[in-house]
Amino acid sequence: MSPALLVLEDGATFHGESFGAPGTAFGEVVFNTAMAGYQEVLTDPSYHRQLVAMTAPHQGNYGVTAADAESDGVAVAGFIVREVSRTYSNHRAQGSLPDYLADAGVVGITEVDTRRLTRHLRTHGALRGGISTDLLDADALRARVQEQPGMAGAELASAVTTATAYRYPAQGAARFRVAVLDFGAKTSQLRLLAAHGCELTVLPASTPAADVLALAPDGVFCSNGPGDPAAVRHGVEVIRAVLAARIPTFGICLGHQLLALAVGARTYKLAFGHHGVNHPIRNLATGRIEIASHNHGFAADRDALPGADGPFGRVVESHVNLNDGTNAGLSCLDVPAFSVQYHPESAPGPHDSRYLFADFCTLMRASGGADV
Repeated sequence: MSPALLVLEDGATFHGESFGAPGTAFGEVVFNTAMAGYQEVLTDPSYHRQLVAMTAPHQGNYGVTAADAESDGVAVAGFIVREVSRTYSNHRAQGSLPDYLADAGVVGITEVDTRRLTRHLRTHGALRGGISTDLLDADALRARVQEQPGMAGAELASAVTTATAYRYPAQGAARFRVAVLDFGAKTSQLRLLAAHGCELTVLPASTPAADVLALAPDGVFCSNGPGDPAAVRHGVEVIRAVLAARIPTFGICLGHQLLALAVGARTYKLAFGHHGVNHPIRNLATGRIEIASHNHGFAADRDALPGADGPFGRVVESHVNLNDGTNAGLSCLDVPAFSVQYHPESAPGPHDSRYLFADFCTLMRASGGADV
């Protein structure tokens, strides 16, 4: 392994060793608290233009397999670990983590004090950073980091969405037609919708509202994705058209934030975001606590949810994050729509929240959705 360097915009410097591809990568540095699931993390489109540090110290011990990928390729800008495994052992494995990153052209750095890095980010918030194997002067790398754009105001959904519309068939008999607004959708979301009898048409993020409505879907699913939701203005306008047509709508992560904006609420940037598979969520309707997967740097403002005078009527908070009290879900009372900030497809993570896919089907059925 050759030397590698991680530098944050405030000058914090971390020396390590290179694994994966050589080169230099820039992005917002965030930490993920998952104990496992590194391949799903690497391939989550919501991590576009981010350098992801894993807090669990040992990464790569079970290799990688195509079946665990959540998109067509590695989405992170760079990967930061305490110790990358020298070997791997798993009957499903098709290759190693270092080779996986190298093949994708993604820079990784190991032998980093990820505990110090995580504490630094918790104190100072998510920061721009750079990983390099060929620019090993900390001051020079920091100067390059400070030239990079921040995440606030960044419209990134267009960089990760599908280029063209495509069909994703239902598993077994098709019961509902669902239009998927792909702002960075994960494969597990499509798989679970299909398992509930949904025949999907996956659409680019730039699809005009008229084209969405022309499909006459029984429901619209708004996926996760990267960047600042306030910058995804087209997505907000499309969701408003869908709500005006009273089509059942379900949003996850960025889709949740866009739904919040569409109904008249606000979003804001979190200090260091929520990234991990072990965040406690309270379902306010049932009182049940769910352990859920998260990956987001922005949140909907719970104090800005509209009342009866909102553009689509009353909206209430449905879930709350128990770590910091931020909004984790909303439910529209006057139009058929709901959303959650976290990832009920749980890839990786626990399956506590997968009931939400069945709830979406129930909403479509109650709104007159018919068998295909």
